[in-house]
Amino acid sequence: MEQSQSQETKNTPDSSYEAKDIQVLAGLSAVRKRPAMYIGATDIKGLHHLVYEAVDNSIDEALAGFCTKIYVAIKKDGYVVISDNGRGIPVDVHPKLGIPAVEVVMTKLHAGGKFDKKVYKVSGGLHGVGISVTNALSKELIAQVKRNGKIYQQKYAQGKTATPLEIVGEVDPKDTGTTIIFVPDNEIFQTTEFSFDILSSRLRELAFLNKGINITIEDERDGKRHEFQYDGGIVSFVEYLNKNKNPLHKTIYSSKAKNGIVFEYALQYNDGYQENVFSFANNINTHEGGTHLIGFKTALTRVMNNYIERNNIKGLKVTSEDVREGLTAVISIKIPEPQFEGQTKTKLGNSEVKGLVDSIVNDTLGSYLEENPAIAKSVAFKCLNAAQAREAAQKARDLTRRKGALNHGSLPGKLADCSEKDPSKCELFLVEGDSAGGSAKQGRNREFQAVLPLRGKILNVEKARLNKIFENEEITTMVTAIGTSVGEEFDLGKARYHKLVIMTDADVDGSHIRTLLLTFFYRYLPSLIEAGYIYIAQPPLYKVSKGKMDKYVYNDEELERLMAEIGRDEVHLQRYKGLGEMNPQQLWETTMDPENRTILQVAVEDAVEADKMFTLLMGDEVEPRRKFIEAHAKEVVNLDV
Repeated sequence: MEQSQSQETKNTPDSSYEAKDIQVLAGLSAVRKRPAMYIGATDIKGLHHLVYEAVDNSIDEALAGFCTKIYVAIKKDGYVVISDNGRGIPVDVHPKLGIPAVEVVMTKLHAGGKFDKKVYKVSGGLHGVGISVTNALSKELIAQVKRNGKIYQQKYAQGKTATPLEIVGEVDPKDTGTTIIFVPDNEIFQTTEFSFDILSSRLRELAFLNKGINITIEDERDGKRHEFQYDGGIVSFVEYLNKNKNPLHKTIYSSKAKNGIVFEYALQYNDGYQENVFSFANNINTHEGGTHLIGFKTALTRVMNNYIERNNIKGLKVTSEDVREGLTAVISIKIPEPQFEGQTKTKLGNSEVKGLVDSIVNDTLGSYLEENPAIAKSVAFKCLNAAQAREAAQKARDLTRRKGALNHGSLPGKLADCSEKDPSKCELFLVEGDSAGGSAKQGRNREFQAVLPLRGKILNVEKARLNKIFENEEITTMVTAIGTSVGEEFDLGKARYHKLVIMTDADVDGSHIRTLLLTFFYRYLPSLIEAGYIYIAQPPLYKVSKGKMDKYVYNDEELERLMAEIGRDEVHLQRYKGLGEMNPQQLWETTMDPENRTILQVAVEDAVEADKMFTLLMGDEVEPRRKFIEAHAKEVVNLDV
């Protein structure tokens, strides 16, 4: 396998990056008026996009060979700092505009060195937005540049220049780089609270995709700190993704350059049943895939079928789905002129990429399998077993459909449905046990709230294929009630409820059932989580009574505050060990009434860490799980056994 060289040393400052290299395509206008056109939305995703634009500039410097370290900090006062040791944005006067080049970059849309391939051969931030949009949507932004032995600084407010560029210090001429300090504008964004996990996830990806670069993120609010550096690049990424799984072989890696395009892939099969494939184009996580992913999947399926046929291995013809069972892979393409579909760059559209990727994977992976027959046979048998399981799953699906389950015309008998037919107004409570289910059915608002009692613990899908899932009565009942089906037939548009509320006891068994349900949704109905349909109910832990006062308390911290306020004398404290201990009225008042309840929306801020956590908690490996429990046992305040 060919290995691409890593950039481990920082190149020296280069005079080829000057003001004249900054091209201006348009002025900075309409960004504040229509921010969603430039960053996708003004929600939490759009907020974090401001940081990504600044980080992308640093990564572009790394790709060009002039940056080895990037530092990101979330400050207590709401500011974010992004700093690198690249060449520093040019500060000399732009020949046409008569203002410093850094001011051009910060205040002019479509301005930068990325439009001229002499400066950046490959760039992620090529969608016509860039750091100027971060500036436009910030209440205040400060740009500091270390260049020519001096520290230059300029301030901006809501995208407009607030101070002239000035020299604020001196440094060693070899010490160069750019620092961006900004606070998002609360007039623009729905929230200005940055998530350490969201930023950390993206920075980890960038460290994997750019081998050898050191990226650090710190959160001053709570002291969290992560440092990323992966000299193995995407090979390290695959190994990280497969941690606590059982790999079938060493990671297969290849890198090829053709027509100015560099494509690399790393893949490794494990003995599990989940597909875990990440695709990137110019460091952008292409969540919706695109031509590079299509080419990869097409070649992978062809290569495996060709190998099986050439070696006379008996079995079913494997499909693309079969070939991806238990596959962990990362594919990354660096392309001079990427064409992204949509402003947020989540799907690659370059038509020439599909054939190029197909050809590279076909040649390199085909050769690897021929040269490594033991690995090739283990993967081939894995794919053939997946094909058999797929057929079994179809038979199980047909059988359950004949029995009445998975039939959209007939709903489960134990489902107490609501009268409202608009899914956006409907809620389904998945309730642990018949007793609590009975109370919930009586206490609910029948107009828009449905209740489905679940008996016992559902199947742990982390250790099961789809055919076993169709044989599990509780899961098929739940899928039928939800209405979307599962697997190839899944259709989000057929969801009968836009709020699916997991309601379990506040004890160990309840936590286990909740984790089993979340595992099922994450592994087999992830679109429901992505759509924001999954919620977790928060039933009270205590009822505190004193005199004529009755108050429900939801955690121990809240209980201590209340006790300090009202005093402990003659207080009656009732501890709820289960939902079934509450009567229908209490359950409505505390847990189901939209006016009073607290429900937590389930979201995946870090898909890589989520996958690791479900594997750790629900997978086959006992030792990592034991260590995790030992490490976090002290964080458990109340433990009912």
